[in-house]
Amino acid sequence: MFSIDTSTDFGARITKQLDNEQVLWLTTVGKSGTPAPNPVWFLWNGKEVLIFSQSGKAKVHNVVANPRVALNFNATHTGGDVGVLTGDAVVDESHSTAEELDTYNTKYAEGLAGLNMSTDQFHADYPVLIRITPDKLRGF
Repeated sequence: MFSIDTSTDFGARITKQLDNEQVLWLTTVGKSGTPAPNPVWFLWNGKEVLIFSQSGKAKVHNVVANPRVALNFNATHTGGDVGVLTGDAVVDESHSTAEELDTYNTKYAEGLAGLNMSTDQFHADYPVLIRITPDKLRGF
């Protein structure tokens, strides 16, 4: 089972980023074999990364065809604070738990308000849940 060693500076930083960052980059692999990075909103539930997507988007098709994905945070402008998670993704037809949904909605309340969008509108527009189970972490 994947875990982050929070006793190290690196592990503590990654845990903080998973809890506080608003955007990370999801990289899937397209039909041509080309990596396809996309900035996404996300939720870390302690064991998985959850991403909501619009139906029919390439990232959803890519995950179904090839579940191996990478997730990375923005680095500093000088290339520091690199953190990359790799793992397996699945489109979860059973959706999120009520607790996950509440936590996600709280995390992105300000972002949704900036888009003049309610949580109900967001989840109607972004109904597809992708769950990513990390198995490796690297960075510096």
